[in-house]
Amino acid sequence: MEYKDKLKIAALTIASLAALSSVIFLVTSSSKHYRRRRRKQQQQQKQSSSCYLQSHQKPQLSFKRVLLDNSFSQFKHLNLHASSSNFHPYEADIKALIENPESLEDYYSDHQKMSEFFSYVWIETETQLKDLAHTLSKHKVFAVDTEQHSLRSFLGFTALIQISTRNEDYLVDTIALHDVMGVLAPVFADPTICKVFHGADNDVLWLQRDFHIYVVNLFDTAKACEVLSKPQKSLAYLLETYCGVATNKLLQREDWRQRPLSAEMLEYAQTDAHYLLYIAGCLIAELKLQDRDNSNCPNDKLDFVLEARRRSNMICLQLYAKEVEAFPGESAASSIFSRHLNGQRGSSISYETQDLVRCFCTWRDLMARVHDESLRYVLSDQAIVLLAVKVPTTPEEIFDTIAEADLNVENVNLNSSLPSPSPVVCSHLDDLYCLIKDKKSNADEVLLQILQNCLGPNGSCPLSVYNYALLINCDLIMKNRLVSKQSPVINSKQVARKASRELFVQKFSCKSPVYHNCRIYANDGRLLCYCDRRKLEWYLRRDLAKLVDDDALAITLLFEPKGRPEDEGNDFYIQSKKNICVGCGEGSHYLRYRIIPSCYRMHFPEHLKSHRSHDIVLLCVDCHELAHAAAEKYKKQVAKEFGIPLFVRKVVDSKEIPVISESSSSVMNVEETGVSPLHLRTAAMALLRHGQRMPLKRREELTQIVMQYYGGREISEEDLERALLVGMSPHERRRFEKKRRFSSKHSTEVILLDKEQMGAAYTMAVSTTGNSLEKAVTKDGLETTEMESTGHGPHGKQVVDHILEEYGEDGIRQFCQRWRQVFVEAVHPRFLPAGWDVMHSGRRDFGEFSVYNPTNKAPAANT
Repeated sequence: MEYKDKLKIAALTIASLAALSSVIFLVTSSSKHYRRRRRKQQQQQKQSSSCYLQSHQKPQLSFKRVLLDNSFSQFKHLNLHASSSNFHPYEADIKALIENPESLEDYYSDHQKMSEFFSYVWIETETQLKDLAHTLSKHKVFAVDTEQHSLRSFLGFTALIQISTRNEDYLVDTIALHDVMGVLAPVFADPTICKVFHGADNDVLWLQRDFHIYVVNLFDTAKACEVLSKPQKSLAYLLETYCGVATNKLLQREDWRQRPLSAEMLEYAQTDAHYLLYIAGCLIAELKLQDRDNSNCPNDKLDFVLEARRRSNMICLQLYAKEVEAFPGESAASSIFSRHLNGQRGSSISYETQDLVRCFCTWRDLMARVHDESLRYVLSDQAIVLLAVKVPTTPEEIFDTIAEADLNVENVNLNSSLPSPSPVVCSHLDDLYCLIKDKKSNADEVLLQILQNCLGPNGSCPLSVYNYALLINCDLIMKNRLVSKQSPVINSKQVARKASRELFVQKFSCKSPVYHNCRIYANDGRLLCYCDRRKLEWYLRRDLAKLVDDDALAITLLFEPKGRPEDEGNDFYIQSKKNICVGCGEGSHYLRYRIIPSCYRMHFPEHLKSHRSHDIVLLCVDCHELAHAAAEKYKKQVAKEFGIPLFVRKVVDSKEIPVISESSSSVMNVEETGVSPLHLRTAAMALLRHGQRMPLKRREELTQIVMQYYGGREISEEDLERALLVGMSPHERRRFEKKRRFSSKHSTEVILLDKEQMGAAYTMAVSTTGNSLEKAVTKDGLETTEMESTGHGPHGKQVVDHILEEYGEDGIRQFCQRWRQVFVEAVHPRFLPAGWDVMHSGRRDFGEFSVYNPTNKAPAANT
């Protein structure tokens, strides 16, 4: 009997393998068939020797009045006052509204819920548009939303505008009326009419870009949500909360150029604007209620209604600006280096590969501008990477390489439906081949020649309002590109890096001197230390010291401190310190730098942790970058040395760990119980926000992820809320709780459990992942970003605990000395304060003294 069963099992196994082989063969065959079919289409197009646009008409090619073409020239704004086009034409009106906002009583005195009728007026003729403008001019308020199309356009364009009054909904066909949309400009610019948007930051710019329509007097419901600290500020959230209406936001990505629009798209478009006036009324009522509740709080001077109006009208001051690169395709190439080639700029990527990537990006940029297509429609980033790596030698190989790259992307993203290779590539495959073939000699000249072949006197591509100005501008750009290769001074990378550095300095550098060099003297006149102004004032406020020098700010203590600098043999604390970078002496900007990372120091014994001024120094941005890079590298070395990974791969609820341990019979079972902290929080958030509206299968998948964290048991909404905080740093948790107004009960519970559960999960990760430490420490890119960094969690605590257990406090001091040595070797500091020493014992920070109450000699305060 057993023999027969074994035969059956063997037969079934053979049958399964045969079926699997058939599936693999079919997939491979279909892939080859697909490429053959696309190659045949390409050959047919090649034989016709014409651009695909000769037979393919796009809606925007019929526009006659286009304010923004695809050339490299800047966008020109409406100029009402014969002044510079860089100024907002309605800046004075908008600033007047910001400084003296009108009352909203007249606009929203009655915010009854909008009726749920779905009749609308479709506006597609100029006469209808003029009638609409006249109708809107009689209203005090109306709601607006827009739908955009960007896939088959280089810069994108507005395909539909939805406008709703209290009585009617209007859908404006901006494709049919593109050239006359300026009819609505006076209404949108009228400061006496309030326009309600949701998330208007982009809509305001798009209306300027396409129609020279400038919004004046705006109320943005998203900004009102910010002022009210709503847990969410999406329109879908507001529709569901105030109107009980659910929308499918996936329709936002539909092709809004199609005419006629489907019934589902029409309903979605109408819904977005239909309820906005009612939602605005509800939010304004809540803002007023907040004002009344705070009227008894003299210290709270925020007027909620006025603040929402101010933030809304600040959006109106934005001006659309075209993103013009120094060289076409340069930023796209930089993005590919960082995202698809692991950011290893030149370290392991050959110069030839880098140059090929830049050339392909430039070619794609030019082709997108010529044909008015988006970059991703012309050629995907994945295809560029594969082309640069494989360097195909024939047009057929180019075709197959692109198809292979995009096929891999489609297997990952099932929603992808773009043709591969695109019609642009098929029409200009020979040009792409010439670019690869001549890359080593004169690629820039080849690019110019390709552009001439497309748009020159005998060009293969039709001229349009979008590309007619491209040739002149591009010729100048490409000449600058050739000059930049000969002159290292003009380099877009250097320009971009300099701009990024200046922005970083402006945002993060210290805004005032760090060292005030105030002096503290003992009662016998000996100098104890230098300190900042706040510490000096602390002693004075408590009558623990007297001021002895008003100009130089010095005090004498009225008590005997516990310990003096000379007792420790350290002169560091009685040296004045300069507000300059200790590495290079830069004095115009600097940041504080902690030589010993906080993830370790925060777990030191209290008497070692609190005294740290010796190990906080000032560094400029460049020296800070060197020190930080060296510290991150040394962290990995520490992790490897102690066998303690930097990252937690999986976590489980600490309450469930004993149950899991008892029921687990193998290493694999233990490993399978945990879940990535990032995946856990993402799943919990999705279930809380959209659980009831999700497809059943997706909801079950996310529920299983959360259940893994709780040991497989059934979960409640309270469990989901607790899961949102797992693995967050204290700073992230505070921000999240403030944003969501999180229940203090859950917050306290998670904070108390966090150390236990993360520590236990950490132990499980170490014991079950085998050689995973090396991966966690050395592997960059996607895998690392998916793991939850625990620099302020298990890694730091486990390292410190191990050192204390094995070597005691002397081990901690030696650990600090090692970090100081790493800092010195990385930065080579030349401007360290006198007395700074790698071997510093770290026993006392002499800016802090134990103060004793003279009546009972008990400690009264400690700074």
